[in-house]
Amino acid sequence: MSASLVMVLLASTLFRTRDNVEMVKAQVEEKGGTVNEAQARSVAHEYSDKLWDMHKYLGYGLCFLVMSRMLIEFFASNEERLKNKIKKALAFKPANENEKRNRMEYLVAKNAYRIFYILITIMALTGLGLAYEDVPIFDEWHDTIKNIHSFTQYGIYTFILFHLIGTIRADLKHSKGIVSGMINGNE
Repeated sequence: MSASLVMVLLASTLFRTRDNVEMVKAQVEEKGGTVNEAQARSVAHEYSDKLWDMHKYLGYGLCFLVMSRMLIEFFASNEERLKNKIKKALAFKPANENEKRNRMEYLVAKNAYRIFYILITIMALTGLGLAYEDVPIFDEWHDTIKNIHSFTQYGIYTFILFHLIGTIRADLKHSKGIVSGMINGNE
């Protein structure tokens, strides 16, 4: 997912076609060649296309992971399903303030993941719609699909930001080395 986001960032900024046309012309002229605007645009566009192609291939991988996660959820025991974990937490009656706070934090985290799964599923489905734009239905809805795909990315960025803040906050609050545990696999 991080690699896909990096591809979007690079393709949208450093390798944006219109921003690199003049650079291509200047480099060719510096080496003694000549190139017109259309030729320079074609070269600049090729780099952007390579990044977007890489983004598309990474997207296929993410679609595979999303589908795998859905299958895992579907075939998991009732006890392990996210929906049932949330129901169990809602039914839990805390005995004190600490339990109440822990229950609330647990529910916020689980519901945040539910939102994340919805966002990533929308992103995967719209990404497939964009990748297969030569299919008539997807071509007809291309602009709508692209707008939904673009808008959904901001929800994912927001989730990532809150996830990082929450992880750091939990690590500082509980002083149990949560981040180290995530990286090293230790608890």
